Amino acid sequence: MTEIQGAGVALITPFHADGSIDFETLGNLIEFQISEGMDYLVSLGTTGETATLSSEEKKKVWQFTKDKVKGRVPLVAGIGGNNTLEIVEAVKNFDTEGFCAILSVSPYYNKPTQEGIYQHYKAIAEVSKLPIILYNVPGRTGSNISAETTLRLAKEFKNIVAIKEASGNFAQFSEILRDKPGHFQLISGDDPATLPMMALGAIGIISVVGNAYPKYVSTLAHLCAEAKYSEARDIHYKLLEITELCFVEGNPCGVKYILKELGFGEDYVRLPLVRVSSKTQQRIQEAMRSL
Repeated sequence: MTEIQGAGVALITPFHADGSIDFETLGNLIEFQISEGMDYLVSLGTTGETATLSSEEKKKVWQFTKDKVKGRVPLVAGIGGNNTLEIVEAVKNFDTEGFCAILSVSPYYNKPTQEGIYQHYKAIAEVSKLPIILYNVPGRTGSNISAETTLRLAKEFKNIVAIKEASGNFAQFSEILRDKPGHFQLISGDDPATLPMMALGAIGIISVVGNAYPKYVSTLAHLCAEAKYSEARDIHYKLLEITELCFVEGNPCGVKYILKELGFGEDYVRLPLVRVSSKTQQRIQEAMRSL
């Protein structure tokens, strides 16, 4: 899976004021990502506000993204949720043309046991025609995929090829990297953790702030891949404040405001998310000027 090495970005879904999808801005954003050196794109990860999109809207976004990219960079589709049967059917019926893998978030809200998480991914792996990237983000899901469960899945299913890890648990990262099979990889799911995770052996990042600053993020990942950590640190520290502001009032609210300031549409989000406050807007503007 060389397609998922380096810098990937979890694309936002731009909206108009009436809540409809702003495909023109999405197209402009895709072009921006490719021209600025992103290695691959993730369509409809959690940053894409997938939980508030209908099935038909998801199909339209995937089709539009595939048509716009035209094979210039690899594409990953986000298909995950807390209803295993529904996700299995979605994966089974997914039109794989133009996509290289599926990113599937661990079940949220249900708070399953480790056995439940294992059985969830087992069911997906048994029907998927594409390689699968696990996604562990306890801050969103309310439960952690343990290293033991990750390794169990990696060793039993050859089509489970990586995990996007956003737990912040470096002991867990180290255990996965130490004991994983050769085909399985670790990807940072948290922008500020990219440098130290890649120093341990992760192969890259699926970024949020990369929506707005793809050149910084791609350069950081490429420097880390070349073990040029001193140069990478400069970018790491430069991005810290703006990355924090992406999340201070919820994701993707912060990065959508940054993109608005950069000329990429408006910062509309779907409820229950709301646009960032004027106070955070001011902080973002200051951080953008410093960049």
